Amino acid sequence: MLTIGQLASYAGVTVRTVRFYHQKGLLPEPERDHSGYRRYDAGAVVDLIRIRTLADAGVPLARVRALLSAGDEELAQAVVAIDRRLRAEIRERQSHRERIARLAAGDSLALPPEAVTYLQRMRELGISARMIDGERDAWILVAAQLPERIESYIRSKRDQLDDASVVEFYRDMDDVIDWAPGDPRLPALADRLVAQLEDVPEEEWRAFAEHGGMSDDLAALLDGWFVSLVPVGRELMRLLEERGWTGWTRLERIST
Repeated sequence: MLTIGQLASYAGVTVRTVRFYHQKGLLPEPERDHSGYRRYDAGAVVDLIRIRTLADAGVPLARVRALLSAGDEELAQAVVAIDRRLRAEIRERQSHRERIARLAAGDSLALPPEAVTYLQRMRELGISARMIDGERDAWILVAAQLPERIESYIRSKRDQLDDASVVEFYRDMDDVIDWAPGDPRLPALADRLVAQLEDVPEEEWRAFAEHGGMSDDLAALLDGWFVSLVPVGRELMRLLEERGWTGWTRLERIST
């Protein structure tokens, strides 16, 4: 005969757990011996192991109580159902593990290979880490909403990196992040950006408008992201609008 401590040790649980199962009516309390101690037999060990196994598998205690008294066929069906649920949980946890692995991989988090390659190209060009981080997070938003468009968007952006003026603008924007609202250099920056926009051939603007596929909501979300990163962003967008252009993510010429 076993003490409560020995019973708990055999079943791989704590004494507190045994008492809890007594309280819940899952494990009958044995008669006490002449010294007033509970004494357990081998049957109690088997019952406790069955209770622990079902509980560890996530079976609710109310269901555990029913299964302990179930016939062989009902118990077998329950075990199949438990196994099916555990397999589903394993698949879900494996998916979580894969996501965590991508998180550790940096740029690869939620981004397709072409976007990762584009960000690496920005690094090679000497564009600052904080500009690249902001670009990466914006691409994550785009990839989540428009996975079928991401390749064409990246191709267009990659082509722009071949333009030295675009690369220089990225580098200058790193300084702009530190500007305070009302900075006297903002009008000149807006003029410079408009000049670059005016140099883009009209057919490219038409092609982007026809095939861009970006919703107003997503464009507004990305504009808000830009403003959150660049304190003077909203003021810069206002200056662009005064010069005939609206938006930021999806710059468009204002019709006159």
